[in-house]
Amino acid sequence: MMRRPRWVLALLLALAIAAAFAVLGHWQLDRAIESGVVVERSTELVMPLEDVTEPDGPSTQVATGQMVQFDAAPVPGDEQVISKRFNGGELGFWVVSHYIIPENSAHIAVARGWSADEAGAQKAAAALASERAGPVTLVGRFLPGEAPELPDENGPSSVQTTVAPSALVNLWANFTDQSVYSGYIVDSSAPAGLAVIDSPEPVIGSSVNWLNIFYAIEWVVFGGFAVFLWYRLVRDAVERELEDAEEAAAEALTSGT
Repeated sequence: MMRRPRWVLALLLALAIAAAFAVLGHWQLDRAIESGVVVERSTELVMPLEDVTEPDGPSTQVATGQMVQFDAAPVPGDEQVISKRFNGGELGFWVVSHYIIPENSAHIAVARGWSADEAGAQKAAAALASERAGPVTLVGRFLPGEAPELPDENGPSSVQTTVAPSALVNLWANFTDQSVYSGYIVDSSAPAGLAVIDSPEPVIGSSVNWLNIFYAIEWVVFGGFAVFLWYRLVRDAVERELEDAEEAAAEALTSGT
């Protein structure tokens, strides 16, 4: 029965389909493995900012946490106080300044330092408003911008809760539609009146892409089902032929008697 040409061809078709599903399953498994590979990079090696990221674009994973160096000029008076900032486990405030990079005229936010209380942060921000506006060299860690949030309803409206460049540009004086970095810098030093922000080396880990693994298992199941379907069709055909033979034999016996 299974050696009949049509069933042999059906078997070859089922095996071809199973092989195609196996290839797709192997591809999905490779995708899962590739997505879980850790990209080795030295975030503590100070690199030029322009080699790490560019303005007017999203922050990449490779740029996140990278120590960078660049020249920029502060815009005095554009300091913002950011609340709910931990420093070594202690809750406090950041002072974030507005800088312009002369090389590409792009704007960037820089977290200058941390204060345990709002009064200290506001005092430091007021002092920074009178600092020299000339270009300086900054070294710090690049981090992606945070999502904007409404100010704390229990605090003053002037105190922000996140470092969101998309929201800070609305507070910066004389900012219209210039280029701006979507991330910000955590300064490796701090001005007078503020503590250096604790910015540890990021932990780079890998994660398993379970969705791709699930798809790989699905393709294997589909391949097995193709062969199983061929087997069921052949078995059903054999059972029908046996039933037909038994019925014919019974009819022949009845007519003979």
